[in-house]
Amino acid sequence: MANGGPVEHGFPHLDTVRAAVTALYRRLSYDTVQTFSTSVAPVDVAFCDTDDLHLGAQRVAREIVRHFRLPDARLIVGFREMTHAANVELTAGPEYFVELNDRFRTHRRDIGAALAHEVTHVYLHRLGLAFPTTAENEILTDTVTTYLGAGWLLLDAYREDGVSSQKLGYLTPEEFGYVLAKRSLLFHEDPSVWFTSAQAWTAYTKGMERARRDERQPPLTAAGWAGRRRYAHDRRHAPGIAPAAPYSFTSDTGGRLRVSFPCPTCHQRIRVPVRGRVRARCGLCRTVLECDT
Repeated sequence: MANGGPVEHGFPHLDTVRAAVTALYRRLSYDTVQTFSTSVAPVDVAFCDTDDLHLGAQRVAREIVRHFRLPDARLIVGFREMTHAANVELTAGPEYFVELNDRFRTHRRDIGAALAHEVTHVYLHRLGLAFPTTAENEILTDTVTTYLGAGWLLLDAYREDGVSSQKLGYLTPEEFGYVLAKRSLLFHEDPSVWFTSAQAWTAYTKGMERARRDERQPPLTAAGWAGRRRYAHDRRHAPGIAPAAPYSFTSDTGGRLRVSFPCPTCHQRIRVPVRGRVRARCGLCRTVLECDT
């Protein structure tokens, strides 16, 4: 939790974020991801200063547990002084003890954001989905929280001005915006109407720009003139990996050229023949892609 200190910006964890989206689809399947088409509603996690602290925290925790379809999971929420925003003790369940930073006693509107991250830890623990290192696991957790409809709370908890700052989670604000944009493009949902933070809206806009860029990479037909020209140059010098490009060329056993590139939705690599206009369907997320190879 950045509390008054500098907030990192940009997209330094983008490779891990994309790997997390791919891992999520592989573990859940397209059909299960589709069941999360509706985000956590603001009214369900609203928390005002007149609410009882502990009863209110338990209520919000139950709503997020319900969102993640964990009916037999019970969260016991407490507060204490700590460095991080929150911590959850991952056990066999069904009870999980979550500790929130004492800061949330007076910043109650952000309790939902902190609990969303911790409930996702429980969700991933039950799925058996994990990355090798602690840092990668935290990025995985933030990514899954956001992609499955609860992470807009984490981005909305980001506030920064000339004298103070607050950010929850391990992704940068722009990376939260990127994952949220990916979700928005998938489910045609506009989360920006829920933001109370102006900085969150700005980060979401920048994330959407980067997400749109994924849809305009060659050999996709939506690629711009410059990308198409670079692709044509690289194709003439194929096979091989084109420097600084997301695609690469290989030859099959018959000597026919193929191009491999990441799916703009789930980032699994797709391999298609180089033969002009091709329609490809991602086997993981079922996105249909129009390509000019």
